[in-house]
Amino acid sequence: MEEEFNPASTTTTSHRSPTWKHALRPVVKRLRPLLLIILCLLLALFLYHTLFPAPIPPSQRDIDARVVQAMASATPPPAYSNQVYQIILPSLVFIRVRLPAGADDDEDGLGVGSGVVVNENGDILTAYHVVADALEIEVHFADGSRSTAVIAAAEPQNDIAVLQPEQPPGLIVPAVLGSAGAMRVGDEAYAVGNPLGLTASMSAGVISGFNRSIPIEDSDLRLEGLIQFDTAVNPGNSGGPLLNRQGQVIGIVTALANPAEQNFFVGIGFAVPIGTAVSAAGGPDY
Repeated sequence: MEEEFNPASTTTTSHRSPTWKHALRPVVKRLRPLLLIILCLLLALFLYHTLFPAPIPPSQRDIDARVVQAMASATPPPAYSNQVYQIILPSLVFIRVRLPAGADDDEDGLGVGSGVVVNENGDILTAYHVVADALEIEVHFADGSRSTAVIAAAEPQNDIAVLQPEQPPGLIVPAVLGSAGAMRVGDEAYAVGNPLGLTASMSAGVISGFNRSIPIEDSDLRLEGLIQFDTAVNPGNSGGPLLNRQGQVIGIVTALANPAEQNFFVGIGFAVPIGTAVSAAGGPDY
């Protein structure tokens, strides 16, 4: 017996069985926000790597260069004292004097002191007591040349003298003059000279006071307005420069104090301010 075809029955079955597209539609609808978020994250990741690319690993040469740079930055700069010494050295003068018989400076009739070149003519500023009794004055310059010299100007009451060499050096390097008035107690102070005949020696300390007064040996007069410092000085430093940290001359070393009346340093030295020294030697007020 043949079955009878019923179109209505087929249609009803078709409507009751959804296709796979209909089945996925609600799933896709539910996943759409998640897919959108993933897409945004991928886009953000792409933009980040585009705008901020990963750093290129340094080569061995780069690493070596950075190590050298780090070591160089860790090396401390040279001390001010080293710079001051290099600045003043070409202007420093060693003074040797021949004394009359019976002078008590040196048993062999010789004395030593220091000085500093202060102008383009090669004139030398020094302490008057270094050359006061000299029968002959010989000056030694930083370039190794030497010459006899004469006293061109002097003011004993300020213990200042100016020497004029008969044969100036081939290369004259005048010192730069500073201002004692710009100094304060506690500021660094450097003395460069020839203590005990030890040429071109340097010592460092600080300014200890101003406007000090000390008696002039074998005289009723006093040296006034002196700079006090604790930078070590000894016989042979007299006449040499007292310097600030810029290498400028702020005074001329004149004396040291020793309560035991011995001729060696115990912590107190004195210098004539450079303004007084220049004007006392016949130069302009400074």
